[in-house]
Amino acid sequence: MHKKHTAISKFLSFVLRHQPDAIGITLDLEGWTDIDALLLAAARDGQRLDRDVIQAVVATSDKKRFAISPDGLRIRAVQGHSAVSVDIDFIEQVPPEFLYHGTATRFLDAIRKDGLRPGARHYVHLSQDESTALAVGQRHGKAVVLRVKAMLMHEQGFRFFQADNGVWLTGAVPVLHIAE
Repeated sequence: MHKKHTAISKFLSFVLRHQPDAIGITLDLEGWTDIDALLLAAARDGQRLDRDVIQAVVATSDKKRFAISPDGLRIRAVQGHSAVSVDIDFIEQVPPEFLYHGTATRFLDAIRKDGLRPGARHYVHLSQDESTALAVGQRHGKAVVLRVKAMLMHEQGFRFFQADNGVWLTGAVPVLHIAE
């Protein structure tokens, strides 16, 4: 993804995950908004977007952060929401034995005390492989990958979901289910 697409992806992540009201759009319960409304609101906010650019950003996003509806009229972020109006009805899934969480070493003391918490987001995000988790952790500083005993958690009644882009989601991960 080139520089312009990266900036647009960050803008879309901001408004489609966290602050739709910052540009005056609304998201439905599943996180969808009308693309035409998004284009108008973005233009009022000084962002020059068009359908082709949005299509290109969605198609080239390495993390598959966004989805366009089958009819081509709406767009949403597939996970990572903190907007209170969004509550995507993910389908519960049985996780693999282990999932991974990448974070910065500076957060380890809090994690060792409280486990993994979603913070402002709706869910804790987990990866199916260590390399993806490492890449996520590196965005926040010196990285460490934590191994989560996902199947054991599932057997104990914890619920897991998988977003359209493959990211695993759960409400929280207690300390006893985390290995460094």
